[in-house]
Amino acid sequence: MKKFCLNAVLPCLAAVLAFCSASSSEAQSSKKSEKSATKVPSNESLTEKNFETATFGGGCFWCVEAVFQRVDGVTGVVSGYAGGQVENPTYKAVCTGRTGHAEVCQITFDPSIVSFEQMLAIFLKSHDPTTLNKQGKDVGTQYRSVVFYHDENQRVATENVIAKFKEEKVFGMKKLVTEISPLPDFYPAEAYHQNYFRLNPSEAYCQFTIVPKIEKFERVFKDLSAVQKAKQAKKKQKP
Repeated sequence: MKKFCLNAVLPCLAAVLAFCSASSSEAQSSKKSEKSATKVPSNESLTEKNFETATFGGGCFWCVEAVFQRVDGVTGVVSGYAGGQVENPTYKAVCTGRTGHAEVCQITFDPSIVSFEQMLAIFLKSHDPTTLNKQGKDVGTQYRSVVFYHDENQRVATENVIAKFKEEKVFGMKKLVTEISPLPDFYPAEAYHQNYFRLNPSEAYCQFTIVPKIEKFERVFKDLSAVQKAKQAKKKQKP
């Protein structure tokens, strides 16, 4: 029987241990790479970071919401309250006119599709910016025409667009009374105010007040209408 030679075995053991150590390091490195990969933002997340927000008040927020939900490039519209002195106001409280809030819509949009200046033009032409604290039969400070700007760029853009409207006499000799103020706290309105026109299209207010505004938007801003672009896309698909 041959004698067990320890000196002959030791080099083999060392080689095996070295191989196992290298394999373990590669596995750990692979896992780290996988974890790092999962932290990379998706394309959707990166796109969302380029979205901008505008806050407009042009009378009843149901009207503003219905119009901007049809604008190509708008990704979300939330009806709410801004510009008052009371925290977490209710619709009932705002309707008294004593909280100082205006009914507004906070609109998220993609500036690569529709610019802030175009958004302002739609806003100004979809309500009457020449009537103080009044839109149709809706009367009170809560129905005032107002742009709550989010940054200095929006403030300058708003002033420039309004100045251009005045110069071109878009509203004739009437004075534009649209308020331009920095955005204070924004409070989303109650759930039943959200998507109001879409959920209640047959109601009298929707038919007589909102529908004409939508029709005007589709006529004046057809190039910025998501509905019009969808129709054009369908026509192109037909053989």
